[in-house]
Amino acid sequence: MADDFRILFVADVVGSPGRDAVKAILPDLKKELSPHLTILNGENSAGGFGLTGKLVAELRAAGADVITTGNHVFAQKDFLPELPKLERVLRPANYPPKAPGVGWCVVEAGGQQVLVMNLMGRIFIEALDDPFRAADAILEAHPGIKIVFCDMHAEATSEKTAMGWHLNGRASAVVGTHTHIPTADARVLPGGTAYITDVGMVGPRDGCIGMDKDVVLQRFLTGVPTRFVVASGPVTFNSVLVTINSSTGRATSIQRIDREHS
Repeated sequence: MADDFRILFVADVVGSPGRDAVKAILPDLKKELSPHLTILNGENSAGGFGLTGKLVAELRAAGADVITTGNHVFAQKDFLPELPKLERVLRPANYPPKAPGVGWCVVEAGGQQVLVMNLMGRIFIEALDDPFRAADAILEAHPGIKIVFCDMHAEATSEKTAMGWHLNGRASAVVGTHTHIPTADARVLPGGTAYITDVGMVGPRDGCIGMDKDVVLQRFLTGVPTRFVVASGPVTFNSVLVTINSSTGRATSIQRIDREHS
């Protein structure tokens, strides 16, 4: 329909296998689905931990318009001075104000203004400022923008669900990231907010949330800290397509889009 605005969100990209899958799948997927805006979580792109300016350029070339992150955003030390210079690359908005980078951006796409915000939970993860208050502050600062998209990067399903309800009717979509395990609860909440607890990942299917399973097993079996490495093998590509009525800012559908790359 003429009023439909489509956002494609690509889940956490894990290491070089994930980046290769993005480059192989995303361009054709965008031709198939014709999204007006493509958002991608890139916080695990650099060897499974963090992001770099070079990889940002690589993901943009593959079709990412906005890149969100999470708790590993500062894992690569060289990225700290790079991040403030990069447009439409976000770190969670509820980091303390002196942290490099910004947690939201306004994008012009398909004749619409879109507010994209990146938040991070506090349960079982680094303790930051309150993401709920951060979300409220961002919305209050942008009262005229109807299409609002939120990447809620969090460990606890309860916290992500709570954010969905907190923003119900105020955001067009709230999608969860971080656990790398896709959930089956994609739906549109009563207020017109598309919601899913976790989109999943773009990473090796036969690892342990994208990491080499043998290394992870040794850590569980021995309790001895080990350096995780990205797994190999077939890559799962998880994403969602959110359709929004551009006149109201309310979502009309959210659809899982899953692919595999050998």
